[in-house]
Amino acid sequence: MKVALPKFPATKTNLFRYRGDGRNVRMTEPPPATAPSPSAWSPFKIGVFRALWLATLASNIGTWMHDIGAGWLMTSLTPSPVMVALVQSATTLPIFLLALPAGALADIIDRRRQLIGVQLFLALVAALLSVVAIIDFVTPWLLLALTFCMGIGAALMMPAWAGIVPELVPREQLPAAIALNSMGINVARAIGPAIAGLIVAAAGTGAVFALNALSYSGVIFVLLRWQHQREHSQLPAERLFSAMRSGLRFVRHSPELQAAAMRGLGFFLFASASWALLPLIAKGLTDGGPQSFGVLVAAVGAGAVCGALLLPRLRHHLSRDALVACATLLYAACLAALARLDTLWQMVPIMALSGIAWITVLSSLQVAAQMALPNWVRSRGLAVFMSVFMGAMALGSLIWGKLAALHGIGAALDVATFGAVVAVLATRRWHISGADTLDFTPAMHWPCPPQSESLHHDRGPVLVTIEYDVKPDQVEHFLQHIAVLGKHRRQHGVFSWSVFEHTERPNQFIETFNDESWLAHLRQHERVPVAVHNIQQQIQSLLADGSQPRVTHYVAPEF
Repeated sequence: MKVALPKFPATKTNLFRYRGDGRNVRMTEPPPATAPSPSAWSPFKIGVFRALWLATLASNIGTWMHDIGAGWLMTSLTPSPVMVALVQSATTLPIFLLALPAGALADIIDRRRQLIGVQLFLALVAALLSVVAIIDFVTPWLLLALTFCMGIGAALMMPAWAGIVPELVPREQLPAAIALNSMGINVARAIGPAIAGLIVAAAGTGAVFALNALSYSGVIFVLLRWQHQREHSQLPAERLFSAMRSGLRFVRHSPELQAAAMRGLGFFLFASASWALLPLIAKGLTDGGPQSFGVLVAAVGAGAVCGALLLPRLRHHLSRDALVACATLLYAACLAALARLDTLWQMVPIMALSGIAWITVLSSLQVAAQMALPNWVRSRGLAVFMSVFMGAMALGSLIWGKLAALHGIGAALDVATFGAVVAVLATRRWHISGADTLDFTPAMHWPCPPQSESLHHDRGPVLVTIEYDVKPDQVEHFLQHIAVLGKHRRQHGVFSWSVFEHTERPNQFIETFNDESWLAHLRQHERVPVAVHNIQQQIQSLLADGSQPRVTHYVAPEF
């Protein structure tokens, strides 16, 4: 089958939107973005963000209380460092395994409904763990199994949660919203563990798990009242496995997102040592106990809040890459100190410094990852980033737990210190400072390709060819621009891309690429960003006078 596509428009004012009836509707020029707000608190002016932030703060306090209770309960059930470290692995491993399917699901269905269902699931699991702890029926493996279920809920929640942030605030307030969310998590980290230490000492771990189950009710209430205005496409929803493939394809061809993931891997693999071994470190202090454990985790949260307040000032003096490197070295110094101190009053300031380093790295990487993703693949891309984050934490917890069992806690922390320093050097070529300049606003400048009435959406694969007649003195510039265009095409769904030169006419080139189906190609028309439009305009200026790109579509026949 062969159909012709109209010429590339020469100006940005030719914007079209595809309609399900096959027509293209002329759109107006998108309004210019407003200037960014100078206030870091400006997202709080939006009612739904403010209400959801407060409800999430209460829920996160319950989650940190739950984590403290689970970690301390395992130390009561078994003295094995491996089993204690497995609590951290059981929390993070499901996110590593399920984040991508959860992210694809969040990009396909209504994120609000998905979040409500997940919150109900987490409340039920926390309530069940509370019951078995109160009646003293819990065993180490049952605790791990229920913790793993909590991890499954977190895996389903995190990509959807990250994906709704741009729906709550304007783009210019997105960095401030991400920073406030990170601050909320660490405020909860400062409050929750301290409360948990008191409750565990007074009423046992079952009460902590029960309070965590109740903490989900506020988030559910706010989500139910949120009048969510979801963007609707005239095209059918993506299928799960196809959405996962397109998400991985985008990540594979997104150097900015890969840089954030690699820098995260270099940090979290070694930073996980303190989290995995902290219950044992607290228990081994001269004044150790559940209260000490809670105080140490609270110190991390308090330090992270201070770090979040310092970050805007630090960003004026250091690039995001330099911030991550310096914060990683600071965290390495904290790991070395933890291996050599044995009293609570010495450990508290060290844990506070580690909290500053933690929030600096996490916030910097999260902002870079968010900025590197368009809306249509946001949850999937963030899911891949989270998989690297949580996979490094889970793997690191196993490594440090086993190393501590064989050679002691101090030796494990020393190895993690050395690894964190080496990671700074090994990942320095991955730069995350350029993601802010990316613009994924849909240009909508491609009109819908004409098609025969018999062509249905599932037909594929699709082959698209575009012929170019290039000016003889502009061939080198053309090849540079067409390579950049190829990168964008791969990001937005094509699974194969090539460019060829005519053997008899040296200045004539043909670009080819393949989509999985006709529907996948139509989705490209909805997703193509302004950056592609600009590149195509530059390519147009390099073509021979009076020449236009000649576009042809083919689809595999049905035998």
